[in-house]
Amino acid sequence: MKLNEVMTVLEKIAPVSLSDAFCKKYGMYDNSGIIINCGGEVNGALFSLDLSINTVNKAKEYGYNLIVTHHPAIYGGISRLDLTRDPQAIALAECIKCGISVISMHLNFDAAPEGIDYHLMQGLGGNKPEILAPIEGGGYGRVYAVKEEKFTAFVERVKKTFNSDRVLSYGADKSVKKAASFCGAGCDDKAIAFAAEKGADVFVSSDMKHHEIAALLGRGINVIHLTHYSAESYGFEKIYSRISKELSVPTLYFYDAELM
Repeated sequence: MKLNEVMTVLEKIAPVSLSDAFCKKYGMYDNSGIIINCGGEVNGALFSLDLSINTVNKAKEYGYNLIVTHHPAIYGGISRLDLTRDPQAIALAECIKCGISVISMHLNFDAAPEGIDYHLMQGLGGNKPEILAPIEGGGYGRVYAVKEEKFTAFVERVKKTFNSDRVLSYGADKSVKKAASFCGAGCDDKAIAFAAEKGADVFVSSDMKHHEIAALLGRGINVIHLTHYSAESYGFEKIYSRISKELSVPTLYFYDAELM
């Protein structure tokens, strides 16, 4: 397959234009699409949430010359590359040296109708959500009903579903009937207000700050703090499972266990 043919398959799930539209509508920034194009035929594709030297080494081990990430391998402008100590620069340089192309699919995969934010909700047991930032049938930030259970039981189920023991929980062991979830670093004042307005009993996200957790608890909303990696790798792997069936080259999904 050619790189643009792989890109066509990826965009069946969520075109980069979805990211562009999301950024325009909600005043955000993204850098999705082909990040490194080394040319030639693609002989195998490794999917990973991040581009890291561990990811590159795994692609080299399998002899694959394409890495597909969720988080942009290059996010903003690059002013310098320090190959002595900058892990991201080292990974990028190794890709170029070894002829490994890179595609990143970020906000478009977050906000797609069956994207990463959608799968976070599914993993938590929800459906038919109210969406904070809707776009083209998908969107970002969801509040929805879940099967009623005590908070401690809900937390244990989350640990099992998202395959991570690095789950922090805050709040009383009350019944959970309604959840709010925001993949990635999705907690801010707007998200907190949305969760409270819609009657959420628990708020699930990552990379949360102390004052945000305190604000939620002050509103009577319990908190589950997932690692960014486990919250998003769950949905990215679901997307990978769909995409891998349409690619005519070998594929592999890579976990970085240190970040789960």
